[in-house]
Amino acid sequence: MGERFVTRGFVGRRGTPDGPGADLRARTPPGQYLTSDFPVLSAGPTPRTPLEQWSFRIEGLVNRPVEWTWDEFRALPARDWVVDISCVTKWTHLDMRWRGVSVDTLLEGVELSGRAAFVIAWCDGDYTTNLPLSDVLNGQAFVAHEYDGAPLAPEHGGPARLVVPNRYFWKSAKWIRGLRVQAEDQPGFWESLGYHNRGDQWLEERYSGD
Repeated sequence: MGERFVTRGFVGRRGTPDGPGADLRARTPPGQYLTSDFPVLSAGPTPRTPLEQWSFRIEGLVNRPVEWTWDEFRALPARDWVVDISCVTKWTHLDMRWRGVSVDTLLEGVELSGRAAFVIAWCDGDYTTNLPLSDVLNGQAFVAHEYDGAPLAPEHGGPARLVVPNRYFWKSAKWIRGLRVQAEDQPGFWESLGYHNRGDQWLEERYSGD
């Protein structure tokens, strides 16, 4: 994780696109500008785990850990999601189209401890991010394996990434491999480097102290 921060594929411009401006402004968090691009931002190289070696695991404060291979994960009930995404770097992309498995579905096969309060998303590339359990339940988060009708590209976090639309996009961990359920909060990669612990884009929770 000592590699430099890189940004590729970003050609967006500041401003409001044509359309019903009032509606677009209402859907755009403060301090953000709209883009139709999908910028690529990564810390370090892009992991490329062969699908036959990929798995997804729920562990921690559960009655028993559960794990899926790629084929088993793809066989889980999935749905299409159309959501707005906002990045801490101030771009917002409306109506992004994904397909994936709800976190609720992933947790159906486990019994959570009464002490469960947080989840830590852990990923290839040693990336982690932390979220209150309440921020990922009840249809608020999903693990996506397709974007815009195609398999999710590695540079965008494929084969699978967490998507949490109600938080800045760094909380939508790329290359996710599992969720660890905990009683205590534990700052992840960017949170340990000064990003806000919660990351609510509507409150502009960008950095520690915001």
